[in-house]
Amino acid sequence: MVDSVLLLLGGIVLYLFGMQVMTDALRQLASRSIRNLLARFTRSPLSGAMIGAGVTALIQSSSATMLTTIGFVGAGLITFPQAIGIIYGANIGTTVTGWMVMALGLKLHLGTLALPLMLSGALVRALGRARLARVGLLILGFSLLFLGLDYMQRGTEGIDMMPLFRQMPADTWLGRGVLVLTGAVFTVVVQASSAGVAMALVLLGAGTLSLPQAAALVIGMDIGSTVKSLLATIGGSRDMRRTAVAHVAYNVVTGLAAFLLLGVVTAALVRLTGDPLSALVSFHTLLNVIGVMLLLPFTGPFARLVERLVPDDGTLASLRLDRALLSDADAALDAARGASDTVAAALFAALGARLGPAHDGERLVALAPRLAAATAQIEDFLTGIEIEGGKPGPLRRHAALLHQFDHISRLAARADQQSRIALVLENPRLARPALVLGAVLRQAAEDMADPTVHGRLNRLAELVARRAARLRHSVMLRDRVGPVSGPGVFDLTDAMRWLERATRHAERIVHYGIRAAEPDPAAGSAPDPWFMDLD
Repeated sequence: MVDSVLLLLGGIVLYLFGMQVMTDALRQLASRSIRNLLARFTRSPLSGAMIGAGVTALIQSSSATMLTTIGFVGAGLITFPQAIGIIYGANIGTTVTGWMVMALGLKLHLGTLALPLMLSGALVRALGRARLARVGLLILGFSLLFLGLDYMQRGTEGIDMMPLFRQMPADTWLGRGVLVLTGAVFTVVVQASSAGVAMALVLLGAGTLSLPQAAALVIGMDIGSTVKSLLATIGGSRDMRRTAVAHVAYNVVTGLAAFLLLGVVTAALVRLTGDPLSALVSFHTLLNVIGVMLLLPFTGPFARLVERLVPDDGTLASLRLDRALLSDADAALDAARGASDTVAAALFAALGARLGPAHDGERLVALAPRLAAATAQIEDFLTGIEIEGGKPGPLRRHAALLHQFDHISRLAARADQQSRIALVLENPRLARPALVLGAVLRQAAEDMADPTVHGRLNRLAELVARRAARLRHSVMLRDRVGPVSGPGVFDLTDAMRWLERATRHAERIVHYGIRAAEPDPAAGSAPDPWFMDLD
């Protein structure tokens, strides 16, 4: 009996490790394609569900799909209702693992080929480079997964003699409810619902559980998988908390519907397939498909309900970046870009109001403390991003975000110089370009990705630089003949410097925001002359 327990536990560990290795390899092999699919084709909850299902089936990880989705929501690439569609699809896509285990592991007994496969995978991993080495890692993970499944099957040979399994709950409504709870607890402890489904398939194949009992376990495992999402959102952003709440609600609704129809559905499926194992994985897939069918038509109201449950307080202080996203560099870069753009837009709007016709400075005053908290969070998050393998595209995106953040910080410091802003607005030769800057800033606050905004800011920066040079020369000549006092000269040159550099900071913020939005920014651009010496 002890040997059976050790084999069972060892099989679970090998299965989990193999799944992790295989998932990591698949993500590395298809990372850019997956991100392009999610960003380009998620246009509605329905398309999001389809893409989410396909992506999750490909990389065998609903968690990885959700992390990428959260990063896109934070960056503004997709909306929260579109993200809900991806959640729907991710739950359907993760059921592919059950089909793979049932067909290859339990019917074809692929575990017998695991060791030769491991040898070939290890050789490819050791001798190959870059993409070929990742293929070797994929083979290794695949082999470990089925070797673990083989050990789990061997461990169940004496399982009926174990006290735990001799006292399994009866196949009644109460007993099924206990099994739902058991499945949820198992998934919370193991942190992988796919391992739970594999375990249920093994127990069903060994005759330890009936089909309805195994199906009850699977329902619990689907519900238990949401706990991981909730734990990941502790201290996280509003959008991640909303995503986790939507995930929980989806799984609870589908689980409740499946539990009420458990006996009828399993009986129909076993008659249709003629095989309890096929019936169980069909039930798991059907469970999630029914959930999508129930909730997809009501995604709009469902999203609004979640938004009310997790409200937005409308302040930059609530803009918290999720440390969990740091495990995926691309998702972290998307989230950081979204946060930086949000902060830049708030700063542009407030400074644009101060440089507007009404010279409204109240928004700048109100923004200052919230801006400080938000920039501190972004700085901490940006320094925590690590680019695995020194990939050029992500490295350039990261560098662009660091440049953008530097200019945001410097422009925020200049926006706090109210006396110099007043001097700019009082001088007839500086007030006109300042008003134009205010108008462009207000336009940029509405849409920072608009290329015409960057063009206008760049032309304005060049115009202001030329005008400042002429005015500086004129002032110095006037000073030599005496009409302008020394303090007056310094005030005017300070005002000119403020306008010139504030304009250039704004142009650089938009420029680097555009670069950070590109999947692979072009290399070889000219160095930023304003990065190091603009105080």
